[in-house]
Amino acid sequence: MSTTAPLLQIEALSIEYQGQSGVVRAVHEASLVVREGESVALVGESGSGKSTVARAALGLLPPRTAGIVAGRLLIEGHDVTRYTERQWEGLRGNPVAMVFQDPLSFLNPVMRVGRQIAESVQRHDRAAHDVKARVAELLDLVRLPAGTMRSYPHELSGGMRQRALLAVALGCRPKLLLADEPTTALDVTTQAEMLALLRDLRQRLGMAMLLISHDLGVVWEECERVYVMLRSRIVESGITREVFRSPAHAYTAGLIRAARAARDADGRFETIEGDYATTGG
Repeated sequence: MSTTAPLLQIEALSIEYQGQSGVVRAVHEASLVVREGESVALVGESGSGKSTVARAALGLLPPRTAGIVAGRLLIEGHDVTRYTERQWEGLRGNPVAMVFQDPLSFLNPVMRVGRQIAESVQRHDRAAHDVKARVAELLDLVRLPAGTMRSYPHELSGGMRQRALLAVALGCRPKLLLADEPTTALDVTTQAEMLALLRDLRQRLGMAMLLISHDLGVVWEECERVYVMLRSRIVESGITREVFRSPAHAYTAGLIRAARAARDADGRFETIEGDYATTGG
């Protein structure tokens, strides 16, 4: 067994938001681990706390309204729970980068895509001696034409914008990619292309991924381990196929039943359905 510290280790983490009506506990004693090269999923209903966990792992909680109130957050074995904004700047991008659900909200609308990728490279990739060549390489890596570097975000399709944002993240050479619902706003064909791209990049770059998703079909196909979140708590975790075939928590079982009922015509849940049916679920 490797003695290398996990890329991301969250221990009994609790996060609170200060709202107009009082304090809200968004995450309650959550624990999870992502190791080198792993693909791990965090699933659950909207509002369960999934995105809050991801933002905390990148130091992106709104400072005036949210904060960690208990537990620890470690990156490569270093406790970053109380890091200042300046300290976080040294970690964002490398070793941890993030791709958000709505790329149009995170790409600068008045800056060409190539320049945005170049800024990421200049800031985080000390090995890049030719920035323009590195930008072209990144565009090719995410399967975008070279001419995309001259485009503005609004000139691109949703799938192309998501790939452009991915290129910005990869410009930092991350060891761990946090992917927050990266396929939610895409059509089915583009979703499949994006997932295939992420799979290929993980293999080629040796990159780990924490995938936040409500799509159990995607999790079944892409992730080795899964954490299930309900109302701010992680209620179940384990090897994906084992959890899906024999869920221990009623909420997980309900998610699987819902996914079976709404599964796509490609039948990607047939295996889960057959195995889970034998448990009497």
